[in-house]
Amino acid sequence: MTWMSQSSVRAAAVTTLVALIAAGCTADKEPPRDDAAPGPRAISPIDWNLPDADRYHRTATYPVFQNRPAEDPVDAETVAEISTVTPDGNTLIYTDAAAKRIGFVDITDPAKPVGKGTLSLKQLGHQDDQPTSVAAVGEFVLVVVDTTGGDFPHPSGRVDIVRVADRTRVHSIDLGGQPDSIAISPDGTFAAIAMENQRDEEFTPPGKEEGDLPQPPTGFVQLIDLKGAADTWRPRRVDFDVEAARAAGLDTPEDLEPEYVSINSRGQVAVTLQENNGIAIIDGATGNVAKIFGAGSESVDGIDTAEDASIDQTGSIPETPREPDAIGWIDDTHVATANEGDWKGGTRGWTIFDATTGDVVWDAGNTFEQLAVRTGLHIESRAESKGPEPEGLAITDVGGRRTALIASERSNFVAVYDVTDPGSPQFRQILPTTPGPEGILPVPSRNLLAISSETDAAEDRVRASVSVYGFGEEYAQTGGTPSFPSIVSGDIDNVPIGWGALGALSADPKDPNRLYTATDIAYGPARILGVDASQKPALIDTELPVTEDGKAVTLDTEGLAARPDGGFVLAVEGEEGPGNELVFTDAAGGIEKRVKLPADVAAQLGGQGLEGVAVDGDTVWVALQRELKSDPKGVVRIGRYTPEGDRWEWYGYPLEKTSVDGDWIGLSEITINDGQLIVLERDKLNGPDARVKALYRVDIPEGAGTTSASEPPRVLQKTLARDLLPDLQATHGFVQEKVEGATVAGNGNLYVITDNDGLDDANGETVFLDLGRAAEALRG
Repeated sequence: MTWMSQSSVRAAAVTTLVALIAAGCTADKEPPRDDAAPGPRAISPIDWNLPDADRYHRTATYPVFQNRPAEDPVDAETVAEISTVTPDGNTLIYTDAAAKRIGFVDITDPAKPVGKGTLSLKQLGHQDDQPTSVAAVGEFVLVVVDTTGGDFPHPSGRVDIVRVADRTRVHSIDLGGQPDSIAISPDGTFAAIAMENQRDEEFTPPGKEEGDLPQPPTGFVQLIDLKGAADTWRPRRVDFDVEAARAAGLDTPEDLEPEYVSINSRGQVAVTLQENNGIAIIDGATGNVAKIFGAGSESVDGIDTAEDASIDQTGSIPETPREPDAIGWIDDTHVATANEGDWKGGTRGWTIFDATTGDVVWDAGNTFEQLAVRTGLHIESRAESKGPEPEGLAITDVGGRRTALIASERSNFVAVYDVTDPGSPQFRQILPTTPGPEGILPVPSRNLLAISSETDAAEDRVRASVSVYGFGEEYAQTGGTPSFPSIVSGDIDNVPIGWGALGALSADPKDPNRLYTATDIAYGPARILGVDASQKPALIDTELPVTEDGKAVTLDTEGLAARPDGGFVLAVEGEEGPGNELVFTDAAGGIEKRVKLPADVAAQLGGQGLEGVAVDGDTVWVALQRELKSDPKGVVRIGRYTPEGDRWEWYGYPLEKTSVDGDWIGLSEITINDGQLIVLERDKLNGPDARVKALYRVDIPEGAGTTSASEPPRVLQKTLARDLLPDLQATHGFVQEKVEGATVAGNGNLYVITDNDGLDDANGETVFLDLGRAAEALRG
């Protein structure tokens, strides 16, 4: 992988591509290829296929709402922000600031985490107290508690020493301010706590802007010697010299806000001063501040900086402060930072510094964001802000390599790098998480990794979780379950093809190992993506803009079928019924015609209409996602469209049922195999709630169907062909709600794909399943 910053000309390239397509030639003045690829196929710059012995394998995803007290409602917010583990590596302890408690999870069997209950801070102090961090040492866990309660000018906090065995507090230490993170020295002799004394983002200092600094009191660091009986432990306060901070070029040296701490084998404490864009090094034994230096700024090219519903990688950010959050020692002279940014900065990557000089020895540039794009995890709603927003970071030794783990708070992944050579990190792997990965907890004694997430969307049933990974062959998955990523995009001229929200899938009628897919309206303008299914992971290697009169168009493409004679049929969903239509294109993506649904049928649809499309000779089959308002509940329509005569006929399809409040069942795809319709049916549930994700067989109906919305359709019989829940659960991730694409390729294999919804109300992971020979996979 290339690690230098790269500029992009994607928008100009797409414009040129559209013009070339309209002119019937490629950039090389050649006619379009008959496989509809408009130019050279993209190539992946990354070898994603590490041997099992050299990679992390996901073993479990544990939603922490399952560990709530029995009296709490199931939809109450509960998160896992920062975690630690007992010395035996078996009990994970996490902070839940939303519910103001800490939780305990038994990970003795990393494939089956077991909740062991919680400890409310109300029992330790006050119901408004919030835990900010935890660290296990010996038989105790140190619980860092913010007691400020919103009184920013008078910050306060403490650290409670709790015996893990009986969860009783044996000592409490007043910290004299509002704390954030905690770290334990490698030899276990002392702890360091960042005392942030954070600013009020709604307060305006005199002569400044809202949320600006300074807002006294300034922050500091507390050191706690962990010697002797726990009830004798006392803090040592470390203050920063304002003039030294000013000389280092820090933004507002009179108001430093320490954010994150890390300790090396020499007992040196590295501290990020995020809002001041600085880093400090403290000698833990003496408490002397050895060095303060600025984190500097970085200009980054080739990134998406416009929230415009398109992945336009021509943007840049000029000389932006890094404003690092998490920090970790790679060795005793190098530190790595995750450059999340705050109010003035954030460079969408991470950096390695020489801690003795403050010099930058390596910077990620645009490569961290490019990882998100290649794996379908680009979050368009954050394009104008801080993109993937790297926040968490941990350094560990695994597989004989010094390893850095960097968490993307917004794109929901952790990237793994070999940092044996701090001047030349090598990307190794990307690990999906549930939304908002915050705490990264390596457990080296057991070759485990736990990632805790701080975002809980109970209304969408996308719950905060602890993701557990094991490193090496002993944790490898079996039975052909795909590792993440199961589908990626390649690069053209060092720019990855942007993708996500893949709700459609079609076989390529001319190449047995190729497929077509399409992004829905989450990422526009409309494009048809070519997929090489023979590679592992499957590779998106072409993109074909859909155009009308030579101009790119935006469509909510939910279904896609490649026509044997060239071109495509798109099932396009409208915001309301009348907006639903079939769109026919030629092989170059140019729209030939649009076919609206019959007016009486469209009038009976709401926001969920056309969802799947299949072509059988001169006939087009479609699936509507939900029932017409005039049809019986539980009966959705499958339609047959005959272009000759512009004729529509409708048949009824019986839906499954679930007993979950607020759930509904609908259709997501229709395809044809062995003379039968294969229909993909799903509920709207995900994670542990998921109940219905399945493929059903339906005989192609003989005889005419109803031609109006007022006449109830004849209900067809269906037979279960494959329950997809076990396939989705086998990934050990959070089961995806939107299983939306299915097809049988020319090679005879059955393929299924999930729609990640553009990370909107979803964790963003795309699962691409190669289920083998359809004859065996669709047995029922």
